[in-house]
Amino acid sequence: MHNESLRDEAPDIRPFHTSLSLPLMALAVAVAGAAVYAYYALYSSLTPPRFEAPTLAAPAVPAPAPAPVAAEVSTAPDVAPAASLPTLDNSDALLREKLVDLMGRAPFSDLVLPVALVRRIVATVDNLPRETAPRRVIPLAPVPGAYEPGNYDRYAPYVRVIEAIDEKALVADYARAYPLFQQAYVELGYPGKQFNDRLIQAIDDLLAAPELDAPIDLIRPRVVYEFASPDLETRSAGQKIMLRIGPANAARVKAKLLLVRREILAASKPRPK
Repeated sequence: MHNESLRDEAPDIRPFHTSLSLPLMALAVAVAGAAVYAYYALYSSLTPPRFEAPTLAAPAVPAPAPAPVAAEVSTAPDVAPAASLPTLDNSDALLREKLVDLMGRAPFSDLVLPVALVRRIVATVDNLPRETAPRRVIPLAPVPGAYEPGNYDRYAPYVRVIEAIDEKALVADYARAYPLFQQAYVELGYPGKQFNDRLIQAIDDLLAAPELDAPIDLIRPRVVYEFASPDLETRSAGQKIMLRIGPANAARVKAKLLLVRREILAASKPRPK
């Protein structure tokens, strides 16, 4: 049942008619909580794009993140799972508790859809490196208000949530609950594969998003907006999110993702040679 609801749905998201998961990027993509994450669910409007200067001062941009080293991808986390884990079907209470600890009660209540959290996080992580990411599996509520291209200040509160997450605590919680994430990944149709590997791949894909300073041109050939550049239009769903939030916010998210990636690899067993 969960297979069909989270994996077999036809993709329905275009780059400018999508849900953004900022905190999911660090929660869900960084693990465990997701997106992380993290993040988000910001729906675009159908008003014509307007590239206006932000009304607030842009956040400081950290030094550009180095390109990730081609993955020596890990296997499962090398940490003993929690002594007693709930079943996957009964895991929402545990995930809610851990995410509230990581994000704070108010951000959790405002952003997260607290149902089927492990399955939603796993499905979102699996979809981010793909061309599209079905909106209804993302574990975050939509943010009210119209999307306006170029208004990057709108995403700043979500970036602050990501930056405030303790990456060591995030990965420790993820490692202890890993059997739940792995079970959900197998349910999606990946027997014999590790969710941890896919998580590293998703993070590396986000880190590889291009860094553009100039406004991005959009076109509207159908109902929703698309990138005018064929190169950008064919990017993964995760990379399109990074482009949409603007270069300063993307740099800050990448800085956190690098820290999370480091913690995941440190807590993981090396792949047998």
